[in-house]
Amino acid sequence: MKLAVFDFDSTLMQGETLEFIAREYKIEPLMKQITTDAMEGKIDFFESLIKRVALLKGAKEEKIKQICENLPYTKGAKETITELKKAGYKVVCFSGGYETATIPAQKILGYDAQFSNIFHFKNGELTGLVGGEMMFSDSKGKMLKRLQTILNIKPEDTLAAGDGANDLSMFQYAGKKAAFCAKPVLKKNANIIIDNKDLTEILNYI
Repeated sequence: MKLAVFDFDSTLMQGETLEFIAREYKIEPLMKQITTDAMEGKIDFFESLIKRVALLKGAKEEKIKQICENLPYTKGAKETITELKKAGYKVVCFSGGYETATIPAQKILGYDAQFSNIFHFKNGELTGLVGGEMMFSDSKGKMLKRLQTILNIKPEDTLAAGDGANDLSMFQYAGKKAAFCAKPVLKKNANIIIDNKDLTEILNYI
């Protein structure tokens, strides 16, 4: 058995979930700046996560669900996951984003499991609070290590793919470190670099 772990926002999906929601509430530029700073490693991921979700306090739960169920997936995402599974990989999504998006995506893209964060809703509105499994800059690396231990999979049999600074912690546990249309901070630590927005190019390295 082998393991492939993919980031969600800007890797399996074209863009950032929070920015699609922010567009609906006319605050996309502010949201985008915080996201960019976090993905480039200029500010702490946890700090950026808290700031971004707080901006959406009062957003309607049904509207957020509707947006998250209609996100644009990256070219080749479904095909890549299908081929990896045929090649004996367990495919998992690690997202600093939200299960409101990653659970519907699992049904469409076909990955085996997802670990992500969770919006806190009350009375049908977002409270501006968030919790979950992927809230810190090192969360993905820690979770990857746990999965390898549970499944008895070695780093040399592990592929990790992402685009931003919060994906960096996965690379120390992965033999194949894929930077997909990534920020410079991730590219310089990768041994697979893909600048074309087609995930099937990863299959050339399998």
